[in-house]
Amino acid sequence: MKTKLSSALFSILSILLLPAGLVAQAQGDWPYAGHDPGAQRFSPLKQINPRNVKKLRRAWTFRTGDPAGNVNSEGAPLVVGGVLYLVAGKNVFALEPETGRQIWKYETKGTHARGASYWPGDSRTSPRIVLGVAGNQMLALDAKTGKPAEGFGEGGFVSGASPNAAPAIYRDLIITGENRVQMVRAWDAHTGKLVWTFYTKAQPGQPGYDTWLGKSWDVKSGTDVWSFITLDAERGLVFFPVAPSGGTEYYGGLRLGNALYNDSLVALDAATGKLVWYQQLVHHDLWDYDVPAPPTLFDVKRNGKTIPAVAEFSKQGLLFLFDRTNGTPLFGMEERPVPQSDVPGEVTSPTQPFPLKPPPLAPMSLSKADIYNLTPEHAAFCKDLWEKYNFFNNGPFTPYSADPNRMTVISPGREGSGNWGGVAYDPRQQYIFGTTVFNTAQVGRLVKREKELPSGGFYDKEYPGGGSRYNARFWDPKTGWPCINPPWAELFAVNAKTGDIAWRVPFGTVDALAEKGFPHTGAPNTGSMIVTAGGLIFIGATNDGRFRAFDSRTGRELWTEKIDASAHTIPVTYMGKNGKQYVVVEAFGGPGIVAITGFFNDAPGDSVIAFALP
Repeated sequence: MKTKLSSALFSILSILLLPAGLVAQAQGDWPYAGHDPGAQRFSPLKQINPRNVKKLRRAWTFRTGDPAGNVNSEGAPLVVGGVLYLVAGKNVFALEPETGRQIWKYETKGTHARGASYWPGDSRTSPRIVLGVAGNQMLALDAKTGKPAEGFGEGGFVSGASPNAAPAIYRDLIITGENRVQMVRAWDAHTGKLVWTFYTKAQPGQPGYDTWLGKSWDVKSGTDVWSFITLDAERGLVFFPVAPSGGTEYYGGLRLGNALYNDSLVALDAATGKLVWYQQLVHHDLWDYDVPAPPTLFDVKRNGKTIPAVAEFSKQGLLFLFDRTNGTPLFGMEERPVPQSDVPGEVTSPTQPFPLKPPPLAPMSLSKADIYNLTPEHAAFCKDLWEKYNFFNNGPFTPYSADPNRMTVISPGREGSGNWGGVAYDPRQQYIFGTTVFNTAQVGRLVKREKELPSGGFYDKEYPGGGSRYNARFWDPKTGWPCINPPWAELFAVNAKTGDIAWRVPFGTVDALAEKGFPHTGAPNTGSMIVTAGGLIFIGATNDGRFRAFDSRTGRELWTEKIDASAHTIPVTYMGKNGKQYVVVEAFGGPGIVAITGFFNDAPGDSVIAFALP
């Protein structure tokens, strides 16, 4: 008892003896894209709660002036030391977080999609904002002045390094993942010099090289890390998801084998870049099921023991939970037999990994009985489409067929059930929160061409009606309504102690169907939520142009606000100097290539909106 009391007193005294600024930052700032280095997206703030959230009002709006340039944004503002930092289009802004007043602005040739990171500096270097910019460069700005940081690279720029997402910050290291570079690298935060490199495509002589069978390692297809990297600073571990890149997505005859570290969750020693463990979540990917979400780190108490864990939500609708120190599944994982390919030259993986808990969070198979049956016209369209093209699905991980007499239906489709938005975690409830992006299937078949394709090989994808791959969904492209029964998207909570689904509710509204008496269909979404100690989930994400608050205990929708454009970004919350809690969201509209494909049908926007209680 004496030891426990002494420890508790020491902890309290340690907090009291911290500089006031550090205490305030710990409680009220939003210093990382995911709030903390492990991307829990959990805020300890409680001023806004289920009892008063309906009173939220717009406090201020800042316009970036570049709606078209903002559509790639999938990031989050940062709030550190009384300043809000924002990446939008070609510009980086510093704002006053209580008013939205601009403090400084720096214009680049173009920024990358997923925000920036804050390095706090040290006794010899001032704090810096670090991000990827056009021209395959990494930029560091002086956080106080907004000017390129002196001593970092050449005039603040490091060429040949261009992080797609906000880098991870570990001590004086900037750790980056990059598109089509096949490396995760660490850079000196003072100088920008390279410190270590980890190859995400296993190299000759390295473990995993033998998983590229035959001559597949020589094929152009490779790996990249385009999503967020997360960090366990206490243990010195860095975590990242790996995606395949280049080559053909749906035919793997030229890239035989499981091809490490494609479609894997990887943990490295943050100081050295040495491999600690990995788990491959898809073998020999034929579905565009790359691992897109930031690994979310959390601690969970089970049987009186605290387990350090990591969550990875996949495109195939599976939530993988591991011990983050060694990669052991929290609730077990097994390899299950899956349908095999009939395409000549293809060698499908005989099994795929499935967690024993939680169960799949989206439909992983589809039959004729699952066809939409609500409004008569759409139901008839979907039935006719199924019969016209003789669709079929043999269960989870059904590969595309080369049979000319039928077409494959794959569920979930290429946008996935989970995507880059990932999950959030409430350490008080020990609940994991996430959304299913869009429960619609992908359709098509493989055909052999007479001439070899530029990407290599002879097999290419064919779609119903000759449409593009982006319209090859089991839906009506005129309305964007899927051909399976709603809900088409859901918000869910999983109990991390038990692996059970705590609740799930439809997420988003299709206004045209709501007018017909079907208000709970769910809507296409991409983005992420945050959760607060006040008992609330805040999220935009949907293509219906709304920002919402939900009760984190039950999933009940408590507050909805129509905003200037859809918000496919990460909201943030912080405490202003005036004692008010603010919630800020970037309403920038359709995100990048997905907007071009017509998946979200969002108009671009340039509003950064802050909400607060009156």
